[in-house]
Amino acid sequence: MTVVNIVTAAKGQLFRYLQPAALALILWFWSRLPDAAEDTSWMLTAMSIGILVGVQILEFVNERHVGWRLNRREFLTDLFYVVLYFTVIAKVGTALVDEPLAAAKQALGFSTPWTLRLPFVAQVGFGFFLIEFGQYWMHRLMHNSPLWWTHAPHHHLTQLNAAKGLVGNPVELFLVSLSVIACFDLPLNAVFCALSIDGAVAAFAHANVRFDPPRWYAYVFTTIEHHSLHHTVGYEETRCNYANAFILIDRMFGTFRAGESAVVGQDQRQRLAITQQFLFPLRPLLALLKSGRSMSADV
Repeated sequence: MTVVNIVTAAKGQLFRYLQPAALALILWFWSRLPDAAEDTSWMLTAMSIGILVGVQILEFVNERHVGWRLNRREFLTDLFYVVLYFTVIAKVGTALVDEPLAAAKQALGFSTPWTLRLPFVAQVGFGFFLIEFGQYWMHRLMHNSPLWWTHAPHHHLTQLNAAKGLVGNPVELFLVSLSVIACFDLPLNAVFCALSIDGAVAAFAHANVRFDPPRWYAYVFTTIEHHSLHHTVGYEETRCNYANAFILIDRMFGTFRAGESAVVGQDQRQRLAITQQFLFPLRPLLALLKSGRSMSADV
């Protein structure tokens, strides 16, 4: 075996097990912080951004599709949304949802002491399931209701990259971040770990990286194959593989589809600028107003 073959084989094995190894490392890291408190939330943000940067770098090491190669325009758009999410969307979600839920829970005297007695791994798994279960149904609703107008900008992406999970209309980004996890008594380190794992899997599932994960991983967690199929051209074709990170939920509810798509986008793969992504949900209203003006002019 030549040196080139050895290097190629080693690279293949590295990228085969990189995703499960990363999740194990995240789990280990948060398990070593049993006394996590509110003032450690900056660590969650730092880890989340670090994961995005790390996965983005992998795109230059083991590229999946040349057509998805990151360029200056895509990078600046992704960067804008990363900043927007961690400075505005996440803060708004905490202020309008998490904190009121926690206050209502305390006022009603609702508690779940059994969650505190679970092993750390089980606490993380339960938190991960809560996050993903809510995201699955919200995402599925967006594809089957007028909420599609808030979600459609995300499907106008013409390529997938590590941070693309955060690109879309702000209303949609807020809605898919909603969770009832604040209603349960879970240690913050377990919650932060679940959020970190969720974010890592989502970054992997949007990344232009050639992975070949173990079969068990692809059965449980969302991969780039699953998610690229969800982003394929055509509205009807997108109505599958809704799970952000826990593809097992799609298997449970009959919305899973196997396969992969190298071509993504909607409306003849029309790429939207940031202003267009922000204004996209207003299209039905603008069309109605335009129609009304046309009728008045005819009269």
